[in-house]
Amino acid sequence: MASYPKLPHEYEDEEVHHGGRPSLPCNEQRMLKGHEGAVLAVRFNPHGSYCVSCGKDRTVRLWNPHNGVLVKTYVGHGYEVRDAAITRDNSKFASCGGDKQIFLWDVASGNFIRKLRGHDSTVDALCLAADDSVLLSAGYDQCVKVWDMKSRSIDAVQVLKGFQDSVTCVVASGTSIFAGSVDGSVRRFDVRMGRATADQLHHPITGLAVTRDGLCLLAACTDSTLRLLDVGGGQQLATYTGHVHAAVKMDCCLTPSDAYVVGSSETGEVFYWDLVKAEVIQQFKAHCGVVTSMSMHPDGELLLTSSVDGCVEVWAK
Repeated sequence: MASYPKLPHEYEDEEVHHGGRPSLPCNEQRMLKGHEGAVLAVRFNPHGSYCVSCGKDRTVRLWNPHNGVLVKTYVGHGYEVRDAAITRDNSKFASCGGDKQIFLWDVASGNFIRKLRGHDSTVDALCLAADDSVLLSAGYDQCVKVWDMKSRSIDAVQVLKGFQDSVTCVVASGTSIFAGSVDGSVRRFDVRMGRATADQLHHPITGLAVTRDGLCLLAACTDSTLRLLDVGGGQQLATYTGHVHAAVKMDCCLTPSDAYVVGSSETGEVFYWDLVKAEVIQQFKAHCGVVTSMSMHPDGELLLTSSVDGCVEVWAK
């Protein structure tokens, strides 16, 4: 394994250790129940005060995960809802799925602000970028679309192509956009330089996460392996194994300090790996079925998981 740049000193002790073991969210705090069918995604808002979940029942639900209260249910999608993204001011969120459109909602009223059109098939993933001025969407139509959130237009301002199969995940860091595809490639689009590069991982990719410093990219692959890549050169720095990931779209993430990698299993477990040593530090049973999605609280105190079992679980240290 190649050496990973040493973590900044001020972040090293963010996860408090007890008896030599890291303190990580793995204790069930509460269950959020209400969806009728599989929950496909769960997302904290940027400040960690609320979260949204969405799924097969065609709804998006807004929760206070700190007390378990269901705040509001948003109805309007005609097909399953696959992902959602909340703005920093909590006033709006976007959702996507089988409708081939992206719904932009007003949080307070529950009404549509507008529907963004242009994808030719199911939209699988969303990401807000550039201080929420840009929305990125990834779809089964083998592209990433870029939307201007300040415009009233319903059409994309840019289409990023080059993929040979469905694009399952998209994240942004600085001026770079990263997207993973079923074709086994991770593509990086440098918006400032107008340049695109591709790294071939040879296995379908279903989840991506960027380290806090923007230097490394974590990819969840369907050969039951998470891979850490150097953003600059594309080299593989580490691999993380032990879970089962063969056929289903699943997320991955990192703790706020980047000290630990977080992944899930089709058998219902959540795994924590030491980022540098690539060793399993902790694992626990989170759901009876596949863990479809996860979201780490900005301060690392809580972890949200969703599953085909229809529940969202809140995990605390």
